[in-house]
Amino acid sequence: MSKNEIILTREGMLKLELELDDLKSVKRKEIASRIKTAISYGDLKENSEYHSAKNDQSFMEGRIITLEKMLNKARVADSDSFDNTTVRVGSIVILNDLEVSEKIEYRIVGPAEADVFENKISYESPLGKSLMGKSVGSIIDVIAPMGLIKYELLEIRAI
Repeated sequence: MSKNEIILTREGMLKLELELDDLKSVKRKEIASRIKTAISYGDLKENSEYHSAKNDQSFMEGRIITLEKMLNKARVADSDSFDNTTVRVGSIVILNDLEVSEKIEYRIVGPAEADVFENKISYESPLGKSLMGKSVGSIIDVIAPMGLIKYELLEIRAI
């Protein structure tokens, strides 16, 4: 994996492509319409609608550039040749927190897909880095802000 390369799941790639398409085909038109309407109000110096629309346009164009760069560097994790013997991008892992004896399931995804509320962790996160390449039965040590956390890797599945 190249340092500039971004690894995504198929789902993550599709989500970014859909967002980019929506920004380019729908949101651009909406903001252009808002700007046109705001200009019709006259004096642009004190026209809050105009300034708000221009700020939204600037943010959106920045997001478009970011998404295009990400997608140009993206590579989809190959799930066709997936084996459940070691953790990699595209794995679902079930861990046992050894301190509190609690099971938790995570999906290992690319950084652009990470979402703690959906238990999707990046392979670049401390836990993700510790899990990559490990097999069932491995004990995983993760240094977190609250201290050392130990997990046992119970199961590996494909997304």
